Amino acid sequence: MEFTQTTRGITHRFPNLRTLLAWASPARSGDDLANIAAPSAEMRAIAQMALAELPLYLFAEELVIPYEADAVTRLIIDTWDQTAFAPIAGLTVGEFRDWLLSPAATTERLAALAPGLMPEMVAAVSKLMRLQDLIAVARKISVVTRFRTTIGLPGRLATRLQPNHPTDDPLGIAASILDGLLLGSGDAVIGINPVADNPASVTTLLRMIDHIRLRYAIPTQSCVLAHITTQMEAIRAGAPLDLLFQSIAGSEKANTSFGISLELLAEAYDMAKSLHRNPSSLLPTPYSLLPALFYFETGQGSALSANAAHGVDQQTMEARAYAVARRFNPMLVNTVVGFIGPEYLYDGKQILRAGLEDHLCGKLLGLPMGCDVCYTNHAEADADDMDALLTLLGTAGVNYIMGVPGADDIMLNYQSTSFQDALYIRRTLNLRPAPEFESWLAGDNFARLQHITEPRILLSGGNP
Repeated sequence: MEFTQTTRGITHRFPNLRTLLAWASPARSGDDLANIAAPSAEMRAIAQMALAELPLYLFAEELVIPYEADAVTRLIIDTWDQTAFAPIAGLTVGEFRDWLLSPAATTERLAALAPGLMPEMVAAVSKLMRLQDLIAVARKISVVTRFRTTIGLPGRLATRLQPNHPTDDPLGIAASILDGLLLGSGDAVIGINPVADNPASVTTLLRMIDHIRLRYAIPTQSCVLAHITTQMEAIRAGAPLDLLFQSIAGSEKANTSFGISLELLAEAYDMAKSLHRNPSSLLPTPYSLLPALFYFETGQGSALSANAAHGVDQQTMEARAYAVARRFNPMLVNTVVGFIGPEYLYDGKQILRAGLEDHLCGKLLGLPMGCDVCYTNHAEADADDMDALLTLLGTAGVNYIMGVPGADDIMLNYQSTSFQDALYIRRTLNLRPAPEFESWLAGDNFARLQHITEPRILLSGGNP
């Protein structure tokens, strides 16, 4: 379907919905390199005007990737809850933005609406928003998940303790875990990116985290961020796996390039569920009563980098990845916003906006969103840019952030947020850790941990 917008007596034509969405998207380097971005700021504004007048129901009729050609599109259409969509079915994208910003869009109404929203709808409305709009709407949304800790409660901010090491050295990892725990980090998950992606290494790391967790009665969950098939082999080998990890994207072709499919994710989920390691009672959600067992990571540009974006702009493709995530009721979803590099998000300004877009779009779709506030060393960004994004995400109610020793991941070679950054944002915005973790910090087991002077004590059976 062709879309038009008449401005100053000139009619501008957009041949299809993909083009309209791409031209309306705020500037970013990935869309420029893919030759799908608006040719000028003026044409971007005109496209946004056209998008604002588009009825929301058209997103169910004009698919950016054909139904028969893409498993993610089929998932989006087949799981769309038209009853939940009914209250806003008569709105345009612009009117939907106005409604989201109004007092009528309460926390309860937004939760009920989530299953009625398609990813393309939330991507479209975010393109019409200023930063303050992205923050104001996201702040109204609360998505709570539970494992050993409860994540996403209002007034709380959790952290993923990320103790990566360039050789997977147990003592080096233990030192980072000790550092993070003593600084109040780790209530979302202790998650290690392994150097060696093999079942033996994954099993060793999971057993190490579980040993520490049990010895000091730490209310947290563990994850080793290997490929999903490697984690499945580790489960078969008896690994104490809490959360499954996988990177996901917004098209079948992109997910295939990651070596995954929806069917494989479902098989892995069933394996993890059979371990019965999530002790929490099941939470009712708009989608299912599945226990929360997945930790997903996404990032704008992932489909473009895999040559699997089908001409769709990177921000819309990122929102489509969230359809894959919500299929499995995840415990945590993390947009690794600046990790893919300046080829997709060129500078601090683009990274900042992308992080707020991803956070809002994921929450509107009912997901427990965290953000890796990060950049690569060849991007036009610095720690000041990350401080700004961290502060805005804290204001917007992000579920969790990363805790990396010194904010410098020496294994993945990128810059993130540190344990001290988490303390800054908690203190500045009066945010607290997850309630179970907060109680642990005030208890005897944390006091025992404070007496450790040598990281190898964490790995031994010795005192304290």
